[in-house]
Amino acid sequence: MAAASEPVEPPPSLLYAVKQVELAVRSHLDELLRPAGVTVNQYTALTVIQRGQAVTSAELARNSFVTNQSTADLVNSLERQALIKRSRDPDDRRRVLISLSQQGMSVVTEHSERVLALEQRMVASLTTPQVRALRRALNACRVALTETPVDSAEGDYRAAK
Repeated sequence: MAAASEPVEPPPSLLYAVKQVELAVRSHLDELLRPAGVTVNQYTALTVIQRGQAVTSAELARNSFVTNQSTADLVNSLERQALIKRSRDPDDRRRVLISLSQQGMSVVTEHSERVLALEQRMVASLTTPQVRALRRALNACRVALTETPVDSAEGDYRAAK
């Protein structure tokens, strides 16, 4: 216990804590995805595409947490690796839609259990209600900073385990 005359060091800021968690997660994901030859940003994009129907580059950028400019590089790289396909929207020929190729689906499928295991490891010391509360709190923080509404009541396409 600190003596009365010793200053008490304040805890790290929430921004610092969030960044530390992000860096730890990214480090583990980099290691996990390296054998597949994909980056964390590429894997994130693949999972975004997998969640629904084909998406546009703008939708992919918005949901993959990258800028529109870097999405072009990301999409080109994924296409070169044959992980995605691009096609014209039959309802609007000006729109180009991006979908997973069979190979892209295989990459997501082969890694989804290990990615989920990493997520479960991250929250292993939390109860189910705490995990739900954390998910809601993080999504509320994201909305406050981006003004982007959450996709569902839980704020994620997966239910909290």
